Amino acid sequence: MKKIFKILGVTLLVFLVYFGYTTYFKLDLISGFSAKSMASGHFIDNRSQELIENNDNDIPKIDWAKNSINETEKYATATVFGLKERKAIYREGLGATLINNEFDVSKPYEVPKRTKLKNNLPFPYGNNEPKDTVFDNIDYAKLNAAVAKAFDKKGEINKRTRSVLVIYKDKIIAEKYAEGINKNSKILGWSMTKSITATLYGILQKQGKIDIYKPAPIAEWANDERAKITINDLLHMNSGLEWEEKYDKICDATKMLFQAEDMSQSQLIKPAQFKPNTHWNYSSGTSNLLSGILRKQFKTHQEYLDFWYSALIDKIGMNSMVVETDMAGNYVGSSYCWATTRDWAKFGLLYLHKGNWNGEQLFDENWAKYVATPTNGSKGDYGAHFWLNAGGYYPDAPRDLYSANGYQGQKVFIIPSQDLVIVRMGLTEDAKFDFNRFLIEVVGSLRVIDDDSYLKESLRMMQNKKSTSKHTK
Repeated sequence: MKKIFKILGVTLLVFLVYFGYTTYFKLDLISGFSAKSMASGHFIDNRSQELIENNDNDIPKIDWAKNSINETEKYATATVFGLKERKAIYREGLGATLINNEFDVSKPYEVPKRTKLKNNLPFPYGNNEPKDTVFDNIDYAKLNAAVAKAFDKKGEINKRTRSVLVIYKDKIIAEKYAEGINKNSKILGWSMTKSITATLYGILQKQGKIDIYKPAPIAEWANDERAKITINDLLHMNSGLEWEEKYDKICDATKMLFQAEDMSQSQLIKPAQFKPNTHWNYSSGTSNLLSGILRKQFKTHQEYLDFWYSALIDKIGMNSMVVETDMAGNYVGSSYCWATTRDWAKFGLLYLHKGNWNGEQLFDENWAKYVATPTNGSKGDYGAHFWLNAGGYYPDAPRDLYSANGYQGQKVFIIPSQDLVIVRMGLTEDAKFDFNRFLIEVVGSLRVIDDDSYLKESLRMMQNKKSTSKHTK
């Protein structure tokens, strides 16, 4: 009997050592993710705890967390096996923030000033319902079938698409939502937020308030090899700075998002591994560093908070959009932006029109070309905080396609050659959702008329008509 107990004791010890080595230190991140997701989903989009747990938090290991919501004080907590309790608080205007024990919840805070479009225009340039428009060159049966295929059939949980919106020539030609989601549902864009962050630099550049080709204004880099890193390098994710971004482990990105008080510092403190503009390395830390640099362009924190909305978000009527902040008051420019599907589509339209929004030029036309030009080392897959198809990532889609992408398959596709913006929001990545096939079928529903060939065909038909007329006479 003693021998059995000894074996059991050794087995338990080995298990505890293994658990501690492989999992225990992740518990803080797991409960942090769960609490933050719970607070954001519930207080920003009014989702129930059950809906969040069965959808947003239905991720291996994240689903270990036990959650609770405090409606009165507006916060959510989460633990894993009763350990590592984390708390996320909700503040109107700033969204949800994952906090630590040192955070002073009673401290006064500033919120962005918001404005809403007051015109009487239909979507996309106003907040009224879009006008019904029928295009002769669209095969609607084919289009609707392609959109329907993007969603799971009843009883299935595979594709997990939440919404699809297709806009052609500024008109909605297809729109569909999964059960429990509608046109008013705010959905987290995750890394699509990076493209929002970059756009603010394009706006500042047009206003003559910043030069992205000058070294980044970071005092800590002034006396070492990092002094040569430009904002342009940061926008292209090729600063050469050390950074690890792998979400299946404890890494720089997960420690930043679920533990850091000031996320703008996470990339700033990293040493240089390579010379600038020689090695591409995707980094959420870089996007939050850019958010921090942006903050320093303004005299006050209030001006920084307001700028994101007055210069871009509310300017184009993305009134549902909420960008969340970290504990230090920085917008989390890498990951935490919520909006309705229609408002995410407006962002795509802004780029489709090269920065022109209903007659007002928000950023220079060449900025759209800038963000869609491949960065060194990305094999044509990445530009300046936008993903590209220049390298044929989607082999059967137009090569001029570029997009804002986010975790779990959030996409705003911009296809200038087709005058198209396609939005897909969901809970699955490329491995489970065939984006290439989806794009082929949506684009294939358009019979886009080439002006030259159309003119030649028209002339040929006119000549045949004259010839037939003479023959008849």
